[in-house]
Amino acid sequence: MNDVEGVKGTLVTGVIGEDVHIIGIRIVEHALRNAGFRVASLGAQVSQEEFIEAAVETNAHAILVSSLGGHASILLPGLREKCYEAGLKDILLYLGGQLIIGQGRWEESEKTFKDMGFDRVYPPDVRLSQVIENLETDLKGREHKP
Repeated sequence: MNDVEGVKGTLVTGVIGEDVHIIGIRIVEHALRNAGFRVASLGAQVSQEEFIEAAVETNAHAILVSSLGGHASILLPGLREKCYEAGLKDILLYLGGQLIIGQGRWEESEKTFKDMGFDRVYPPDVRLSQVIENLETDLKGREHKP
């Protein structure tokens, strides 16, 4: 799993689409680095293609997408398929934030994004310790091919 001794994995992070809400992902990135992950931060207003290019370039284990503007259901369809096309068949996809405007039941929102191919989907109030624990569990024992 590890590219470098002592590093738990390489992660690509960013905020999808026109969204400029950067504070949440910065807090997540800080926690991930402190937990031993290498983080390639793309910042705000990131396209699907930029996430994929960065994941290929860094040999990433996971892509973590943030969205606070509520447009994730419009901006994220097809991401898993584009990952496959780019040779990222084993990459983990995580998503978190305020994903849908007028969000109804969380279970419905979570299902929507899992059906798109996301491995984990988080509400805005997720504890960072939960995300880190999930990453460690999901990455443990996975074969990662450079």
